[in-house]
Amino acid sequence: MNACVSLFAQSPGMQAEAVEVVVTAPTFKRPRQILDTIASVRAQRTNRRVAMIVMENETELREGAVAAAAPFLEKALTGMVIVAHERGNCSAYNAGWETALATFPNFKYLLVIDDDEIADPDWIEQMCATAERLHADIVGGPQVPVFEDAAQQAWQAHPVFAPAHRATGRVPVLYSSGNLAISRRVLETMPRPFLDLRFNFMGGGDSDFLSRAARAGFALAWCDEGRVRETVPSRRTEADWIRARSLRNGVISTLVEKRARAGTPLANFKVLGRSLALLCAAPFRAALQLARTASPAIATYPIYVALGRVMAEFGYSNEQYRQPERN
Repeated sequence: MNACVSLFAQSPGMQAEAVEVVVTAPTFKRPRQILDTIASVRAQRTNRRVAMIVMENETELREGAVAAAAPFLEKALTGMVIVAHERGNCSAYNAGWETALATFPNFKYLLVIDDDEIADPDWIEQMCATAERLHADIVGGPQVPVFEDAAQQAWQAHPVFAPAHRATGRVPVLYSSGNLAISRRVLETMPRPFLDLRFNFMGGGDSDFLSRAARAGFALAWCDEGRVRETVPSRRTEADWIRARSLRNGVISTLVEKRARAGTPLANFKVLGRSLALLCAAPFRAALQLARTASPAIATYPIYVALGRVMAEFGYSNEQYRQPERN
């Protein structure tokens, strides 16, 4: 392991060569939640040989690592807990994916889940089978929101929480790493670091990685049956959080598009032109959304995204992950 990653715990007698699927899960100050995530991986209905890597990204108390170590040390689940010493979302993912390649020489798929998510029992089998059936290199799946307050369930229709796609099949684009299956070939081919560290505290490193993978020729697909359920705290349904996330999505959209157009004629002008066009169209799109949904929160989403795109041109960056307690 490199200097930024250290081993915290590992299953005794682990047979790394036999592992076919590796599940990676970053964790930060969620010791109880990561145990629920691990339990959902243990409960998978599959004949594939599975290992799990938990990436602790809190280097002081390491409560997540301490909690997560027990199932591995007790051989309830094959795998390991590592500490990613460099703070940030992208750093944690990169540490886990690099460790998977270095430790498990024969795995075919790497699956990604977050520490606030619980996998459905057939998640691994559905995601891997879809990749095989559709000859896809990367498969995304739904992150079904589970709101702390049942009265907030109506928020699941908001674009911040809605899935990118609705039906299983090949797709042109994926956005989130919260529920992914990535073939080993992708990880062996894509340049390091996998996720750009510029996105460490803002998010969007996953969108950028997936965009680059698609441009590199890797096939993307969606598996609507491969579901994980994401706990959504009440904080994330407050107006200021929704607004900040919407603006952030706009910023990420600009940064990812700029990278995709890099080196082409008039790249920056084309990105700015598209941002301004979206800003001009946003009030009309908002009016249509309001008529369709009767929800002002949903209607204003395209306005905030367009504003975020333009604000990115002036260096605006909403690093929501800098203060995880407010996220």
